[in-house]
Amino acid sequence: MKKILITGSNGLLGQKLIYALLKRNQENTIWDILATSRGENRMRTQAGYAYQPLDLTDALAVNACIETFRPDVVIHTAAMTNVDACELDPAACQLQNVTVVAHQLKALEKLKTTTYNPHFIHLSTDFVFDGENGPYRETDLPNPLSHYAQSKLDSEKLVLASSLRTAIARTIIVYGIVDGMSRSNLILWAKGALEKGQQINVVDDQFRAPTLAEDLAEGCLLIAEKNATGIFHLSGKETASILDWVYQVADFWKLDKSLITPAKSETIKQPARRPPRTGFIIDKAMHELGYAPHSFSEGLALLDRQLKQNS
Repeated sequence: MKKILITGSNGLLGQKLIYALLKRNQENTIWDILATSRGENRMRTQAGYAYQPLDLTDALAVNACIETFRPDVVIHTAAMTNVDACELDPAACQLQNVTVVAHQLKALEKLKTTTYNPHFIHLSTDFVFDGENGPYRETDLPNPLSHYAQSKLDSEKLVLASSLRTAIARTIIVYGIVDGMSRSNLILWAKGALEKGQQINVVDDQFRAPTLAEDLAEGCLLIAEKNATGIFHLSGKETASILDWVYQVADFWKLDKSLITPAKSETIKQPARRPPRTGFIIDKAMHELGYAPHSFSEGLALLDRQLKQNS
């Protein structure tokens, strides 16, 4: 049985990873799972895996956790992902997005032997690119525009320089629902605002490929199961403007599109610069991993079913 450590297990991707691993373990137990996050475990299901509160900024705590558990695979999902908060507090951004990665790599490298070589899978972002020539392949050159983007690129460099087996999973606008919902995402924000009859301004000059959280979790587990190394782009298949995605949300839930006002990026005062056009070419992940993401409409239908079950 292989041991897998998930960081950020209270977050959207972290929870989807735990649920996907539990599903894999239903037929026969393949994975010994340790979930870690800040504070209490917020997942509804608390059986079938162990949970340990872990402050990744504490090098001693990270060392102790890794030495005790000795994971075969680490999937590092925890991060400071609020792009504007990162811009306003670059020191916190550096600590939570770069230093914590260094702590984990160091702890794992210390244990590495000829028979024990753990697999470290790191989550990154489309924001490492400047958005001038999207959609992007894994081989395209990054050019970050913000503190957040730079921190993710810096952490990628640490991962790629490590002596461990490593992989980087870059993704774009992850959407879905989690237990004990503490944060929203683009899709839920748009749906919620329109349901309340609120007027919303939505940018029409930023292009992205939103990613269903279940698809991203599956992509990460495929990397783990296939012992894949290197960089993989994991996102939805379709790239369109954020305005287009919000219109599709309104159409799906039959909400009032007249509440949506198109806006330009420069009119929405945001501290951090965003890349205008990202999106990914996901051929590598499809061919090497068997990654097969849902379409956006399929993702919304799945989300709708989950929201109904939860209510």
